[in-house]
Amino acid sequence: CTHYLFIVVVAVNSTLLTINAGDYIFYTDWAWTSYTVFSISQTLMLIVGATYYLTFTGVPGTATYYALIMTVYTWIAKGAWFALGYPYDFIVTPVWLPSAMLLGLVYWATKKNKHSLILFGGVLVGMSLPLFNMVNLITVADPLETAFKYPRPTLPPYMTPIEPQVGKFYNSPVALGAGAGAVLACTFAALGCKLNTW
Repeated sequence: CTHYLFIVVVAVNSTLLTINAGDYIFYTDWAWTSYTVFSISQTLMLIVGATYYLTFTGVPGTATYYALIMTVYTWIAKGAWFALGYPYDFIVTPVWLPSAMLLGLVYWATKKNKHSLILFGGVLVGMSLPLFNMVNLITVADPLETAFKYPRPTLPPYMTPIEPQVGKFYNSPVALGAGAGAVLACTFAALGCKLNTW
């Protein structure tokens, strides 16, 4: 019972920590920097919960199921935000699912080897999620058009749109997010495995 409760708690907290992950397009002046940070945060929240659930049940498909839980929770939470006047089309794309599928595939292909799961699964999730997250940028409406379409009072001050300046802080947010994510995800995958040895 404690294990299942923990899974629910981790899934809820994962959702809370990634709830703003699509809103980096509001930070138009720092969009790419925010994109990188949010991609890494999503990667880490996904892999620690998915790895925990995966190693707890021993069934490869549960990693994808965990990602589905995160996705549905996020849709519900974003729906509540939409009711308050926020745009809804920021994170309707289920970006966590394909990365979680890769994690489950590694676990299955290596015959449930935890060390392979940590190393290979961590690298695959860390490198793939920023790529899949770019789908958000491709599918959402134009950032400034969407941001200015909504009245200013519905946005907290830190989300007020700013006209973008010339140049970006990073040349490649996907590459930076993938590189940092691949390193950090291995650590968090190890944490997910360790949580099962209480």
